[in-house]
Amino acid sequence: MRRRGRAVPAALVAALSLLPAGRRNGFAHGGPPAAVTEDRLSGAGGTAPAPDRPGPRPTGRTGERGAGTGGSRPHEAPGRGAGRGTPRERLRAWAELLRVSALFSVPGDALAGAAAVGRRPGRGTALAIGASLCLYEAGMALNDWADRDEDAIDRPHRPIPSGRISPAAALGAAGVLTAAGLALAARAGRPALTVATGLAATVWAYDLHLKHTKAGPAAMAAARSLDLLLGATATADVAVPGTGAPGGGGLSDNVAGVTAAATAAMVPTPGTLKASLPALPAALVLGAHTYGVTAVSRHEAQGGSTGVPLAVLATTTALAAAVLGGGERSSRATDRNAVPQPGGTPGQDLFGQDLFGRGIRGRGILGRGLPGRATDPLRLLVIGLTGAYLRTAGPPLLHAALNPSPPLTQRAVGGGIRAMIPLQAALAARAGSPVTGLAVMGLVPLARSLARKVSLT
Repeated sequence: MRRRGRAVPAALVAALSLLPAGRRNGFAHGGPPAAVTEDRLSGAGGTAPAPDRPGPRPTGRTGERGAGTGGSRPHEAPGRGAGRGTPRERLRAWAELLRVSALFSVPGDALAGAAAVGRRPGRGTALAIGASLCLYEAGMALNDWADRDEDAIDRPHRPIPSGRISPAAALGAAGVLTAAGLALAARAGRPALTVATGLAATVWAYDLHLKHTKAGPAAMAAARSLDLLLGATATADVAVPGTGAPGGGGLSDNVAGVTAAATAAMVPTPGTLKASLPALPAALVLGAHTYGVTAVSRHEAQGGSTGVPLAVLATTTALAAAVLGGGERSSRATDRNAVPQPGGTPGQDLFGQDLFGRGIRGRGILGRGLPGRATDPLRLLVIGLTGAYLRTAGPPLLHAALNPSPPLTQRAVGGGIRAMIPLQAALAARAGSPVTGLAVMGLVPLARSLARKVSLT
């Protein structure tokens, strides 16, 4: 009987020795269970970002991967197994790193900027969109590179800490995309390159330092505002320096003189920058929305903030009121000698003359009231697009305020990112470009479809 008792432990030891190293009890050494490493979206309709994966803090092997993330070896260091999966797995890893589902929130910046200066989208607008997409993706890659140590603890499923993409590859992609964005902006003209350079500098400063300071939300808001101004600058006509919008519109004579004197010291084409100034109010609205989304995102990993989502919800409501506000135009603003402007009435440009005030009742931040009567189709379109903006951003923020858990906070961030599209569409339609507004709104189904496959955050 004693010999049998001693034989049982010996048999157990022999059986345990046959298990693969690093997989006993279902865990990789220093990593979470294999089943939780797959990047799937949560929430109804696939509109919510993937919540943070539970698991113990990685110890020593931050690049280890579970069975669901590809074919790298369990004991490979971070980055050594990157790129060794199937082409589909490598493509998915890069899609997660670059957050391609958020790309559809970018083209509307340039299109809204073009509408704000009263121009139809053209070659300059297309170049601005390309530059914006490159700089946006550069920021995404640089963000994950800068946060790779934090993500190893809070989000081990992300492409860099999981070992699917090496840190060097992510940093290299950020550099290449930045150079490509600046090259595209340069083709749109020297003023556009000036704005794009400021945008690129803001993106790199945010990811490398400002993100973890109190200036982080302001820096991200500035980046979005500059992106809209990039579209306005690239679209504006530079054929006649010193002139504003077509037909002599633009800022008042006094302001135009001051602007021309100031911009002449910066670039040799002051007319372009002056013509893009009417887009500044729309850029401020988009920047304010971005500030709120960024403020909420600072709590998406740990949650716990109730006041921030409530404050951002109030800001979102105020921005919607600003888009809808201002009242109807007064007939006193009509000048018999004025030339009609795109999207406006005689005697009024899109934002210029109204912004500085000549007989307009109830001016808001955007400088003028909604066009036409209550039954005007353009007016109804702006109201509908603004309602879509509130519907997309509002409920997730309210849910995050009532239950500030990480998943609901991340869902609020995702809702804020998606809400940029109807906001851009509303700004374009309000500027008198309903076709552009509808085109921007057409990006929503594409963004929603891709969000079901790749997380927004």
